[in-house]
Amino acid sequence: MFELQKEQLAQLIPGNKDVDSWYEALVAVMPKYGINTERRAAHFISQCAHESNNFRSLQENLNYSQKSLNAVFGRYFGTGVHPAGHTRRDAAEYARNPEKIANYVYMDEFRKYKMGNVNEGDGWLFRGRGLKQLTGRENYTRFGKTVDMTAEEAADYVATPKGAVESACWFWDANNLNSIADTDDVVKMTKKINGGNIGLESRQKRYSKAMEVFGNPVTLADDAGDDDFDIDDIGVLRKGSRGEGVKMMQEALGIGADGVFGPGTERALKEWQSSKGLSVDGIAGPATLGELLG
Repeated sequence: MFELQKEQLAQLIPGNKDVDSWYEALVAVMPKYGINTERRAAHFISQCAHESNNFRSLQENLNYSQKSLNAVFGRYFGTGVHPAGHTRRDAAEYARNPEKIANYVYMDEFRKYKMGNVNEGDGWLFRGRGLKQLTGRENYTRFGKTVDMTAEEAADYVATPKGAVESACWFWDANNLNSIADTDDVVKMTKKINGGNIGLESRQKRYSKAMEVFGNPVTLADDAGDDDFDIDDIGVLRKGSRGEGVKMMQEALGIGADGVFGPGTERALKEWQSSKGLSVDGIAGPATLGELLG
């Protein structure tokens, strides 16, 4: 059975200053989810490292300016009546206050698409966290049940290295990614996680490096990477999608590009679709991406 060494992990998440904690978390949690071979560990660590900037981007960024709030959360801020029936609020009163923002825009009473946030403070408590960024009471509840925790306990847990790892392992297991890892198919793995091939070259390089560090170098097929980018490689982006394709879309929309397709990104996309006369569904398929990214 494969045993990860701390020195190996340090080479795979360069620039991370908390290697000790991440090492302890990985060796404690990965075996529980069957990530117990060189290939499985290499795929898991390399994909998570790519998605989280070497295990450093672990929490949703809600530090919006007044201008960004009006642009990204137009359903909630500005003038006129919100679709839920209440008057939109003044963005100036919420700017640069992440907790106050989350507790307004993420609460079910103000949302068309519910997240299970029904108690006071749920928006902030259940904001996106972890290597795979759980968001909303409903998702924290689902994950919590698998680790014998309440949603509130899971929120605290996911904020720790061990919880951040385990929530990612939960996603990994739910999507049967060990079976893909066993085939060494980085392309299929990336599409399953990301919805397309965006970031493929980086993911391939990270995986190859991981296997080299583990003492078992591999030669991957010369699949199309970022240099051969085509809009079709992105796939279809919708709420819950993550990765480089989402970042490109967010940059084109002129909003914060954190690579996480959350409610704010969905709203910004719907507003853009409406302005272009496209179907306003908040989903970035070929027609929307072709118009947006050209």
